[in-house]
Amino acid sequence: MFAWWGRAVVRLRWLVLAVAAAVVVIGATWGGGVFNDLISGGFDDPGSPSSRAHREITAQLGRQDVDILALYSSESLTYDQPAFRDAVTAVATELSGRPEVTSVVGAYTPGVPPRFASADGHATYLAIQLRDGDENSKLADLAALRPELTAAGLETEVGGLMPFLDDANTQISDDITKAELISLPILLVLLVFIFRGLVAAATPLFVGILAVLGAFIAVRLIAQVTDVSVFAVNIITMLGLGMAIDYALFVVSRFREELAAGRTPAEAVAHTLATAGRTVLVSGLTVALALASLLIFPMDFLKSMAWGGMAAVLVAMLAALTALPALLAVLGPKVNALRVPLPKIFSPKAAGEGGWARIARSVMRRPVVYAVAVAAFLVLMATPFLGAKFGGFDERVLPAGTESRTVTERIAAEFPGGSAAPISVLVVGSGAEDMLARVKAVEGVTDAAITAQRGQATLISASYPGEPADESARDIVDRIRELPAPAGAEVLVGGRTAADQDQLESLGSRLPWMLGMVAVSTFLLLFLAFGSVVLPLKAIAMNVISIGASFGVVVWIFQDGHLSEWLGFTVTGFLEPGNMVLMLAVLFGLATDYEVFLLSRVREEWDATGDNTQAVASGLQRTGGIITAAAMLLIVVLGGFATGGATTIKVLGIGMVVAVAIDAALVRAVLVPATMRLLGRWNWWAPGPSAWSTAATASRRPDPGHRRLAGAGRRPKIAVSCRKVRLEPTFGHETAISAWPVESPGGQECPSPSEDRRFVSKGGARPQVSTRDRDLRRQRPPGKGRKPLVHKAFTRARAG
Repeated sequence: MFAWWGRAVVRLRWLVLAVAAAVVVIGATWGGGVFNDLISGGFDDPGSPSSRAHREITAQLGRQDVDILALYSSESLTYDQPAFRDAVTAVATELSGRPEVTSVVGAYTPGVPPRFASADGHATYLAIQLRDGDENSKLADLAALRPELTAAGLETEVGGLMPFLDDANTQISDDITKAELISLPILLVLLVFIFRGLVAAATPLFVGILAVLGAFIAVRLIAQVTDVSVFAVNIITMLGLGMAIDYALFVVSRFREELAAGRTPAEAVAHTLATAGRTVLVSGLTVALALASLLIFPMDFLKSMAWGGMAAVLVAMLAALTALPALLAVLGPKVNALRVPLPKIFSPKAAGEGGWARIARSVMRRPVVYAVAVAAFLVLMATPFLGAKFGGFDERVLPAGTESRTVTERIAAEFPGGSAAPISVLVVGSGAEDMLARVKAVEGVTDAAITAQRGQATLISASYPGEPADESARDIVDRIRELPAPAGAEVLVGGRTAADQDQLESLGSRLPWMLGMVAVSTFLLLFLAFGSVVLPLKAIAMNVISIGASFGVVVWIFQDGHLSEWLGFTVTGFLEPGNMVLMLAVLFGLATDYEVFLLSRVREEWDATGDNTQAVASGLQRTGGIITAAAMLLIVVLGGFATGGATTIKVLGIGMVVAVAIDAALVRAVLVPATMRLLGRWNWWAPGPSAWSTAATASRRPDPGHRRLAGAGRRPKIAVSCRKVRLEPTFGHETAISAWPVESPGGQECPSPSEDRRFVSKGGARPQVSTRDRDLRRQRPPGKGRKPLVHKAFTRARAG
């Protein structure tokens, strides 16, 4: 099928490129408007007790949320002096007359508690409530009100929920721009070094641009029917660019290899898609399914990351299977044009030769030593994760000095009650006063008061010291929820801290289902791709080890605070759980991506030789340089995001940089060859009926003239009459032979590479050779002072 698809792309190459150009234009214009359709929140579980409390409070008492906190301070004046009072009162009066504002409460409002004045008397703040609307409309109202919030003669700082979301949006946009400015020039330079040519180096960037803009279109369409978080843009840029470069690198490298083997551009495209194209498809589906597991969770934030990530990966995959082959068909040998005289970062070698093959053989000579040493090192790196602590999402994800963060920190430190986000306790029924007394008596509560009452509904606001996301604040929520409700009354506990607590419980309850979905989907895809039961299980185990090590590094850096000054973030003592779940899904997909790249070539060599050790060595030699280059390029992309100011994005960037480096340097280069050597032929084991079905599924013919000469577990039959041959394994269970014309003993000439590659004697019967002659597993890897044992009938033999 893939070879047929390659020939179809070649025939329709101009149409395919025209569609790609249209996607770029639409993505740059209409797709670029996706930012206007995205929301800023989405971190809460709609079915949680805190969300129910919020809905009941709004239904019974009207909306109680405070949207803006305007903080006013003076070093020389106190809030009770006329100059201070008049300036703040003038702002409050002006705001009360604006249509965007429904409520303004402050220290000068009759009957309000004393929490609106700072302990030293030099500061106060206004709590402002905006009219009903979605987040985008409220952000527009905030922008319209900002000039009116300034008080004459006083220092004015604006914080609260909507300014925080506004600052977060601005920071994320700046981080994306900064990441692109840093990573794109470095990527181009590295691609030139890798390909040693400007034309070849530009092709991955072509796919990357197509992937990002195409994903913008897809996500904007999705945003028309469901809420999508603004954070989805980060994952689109990160994965769209990273995966597109990975896939393009794999496809372009294979295409150039096929051209060097003497194929025409059309044949090279067909053969590339029959091999590398199938690998890209398996990889893309595996990564997309790993991201799809995030849809299990009810938070719009994680669902948005799933939509954005899947859109980016699938568009990158489709571009690598359509637009890129069409471009390569047009370029042909010109893909090597504009060559740059630079040293090669990696150079193709014959199968079983080269530095990567030597590494693989060194590992496989001492597999137990290497496996135990690397596994022990990775387990040691993972140990900090055993002490991981999780907390909520607050203003500290923004850089220190950001205005909205400063307001929250100052209110928590300088004002009575110490919290800008009190715990909300709704009492529906009688006994509100009794419940108020019980809440006041709860350990950790600094103050509690009735802030709203209508009919049978009463709202109690409880203050506490510290930040809303602190563990101590969540403990207070638990203690309040454990209080007995007054007789005949229903009590609901909400607020920001309660939402954080409910988020932790919601994520924890669904995490096993997510892990199960990722494991099952990965197993099934790899089983169908490689026809083995053992390899998928081993791949899952390798992923768990590498991800565990990266999580340990994340805890060591971001929770424990190491390197905080150098990396520029605020230590909170905990990790945001949604971030870790997102990283788990992304890293599992990326780790499987490299596993597929390696195993696809190992499988080809196994089908060609039946020698497990030779297959692993040759497979690593063929892919080691490509995987290293792909990992290096992906690290550049992810590293650009690690330089951002938002801690949420910084955690993702650094965590994934560590994971990709570990996976490429230790897992794929050392741990995988060691375990495959220990497993031997068991690597390729599958139940009898499954082996037959998967063999049929995996078998692909890149060229009609290719005859299936070798299958799973069978030795290829080589015509003895052809003395000069090249063994060319295709993907799956096929092996083809290209032969050069020589005179055979029977007087028949072997076909040329451009003719039908079939080996038939004059009488129509297949030439027969001895078992010794056709057993390619007799070939030994060359070593010092030793030549490979190849039958004299072959003067040239080279595996794919």
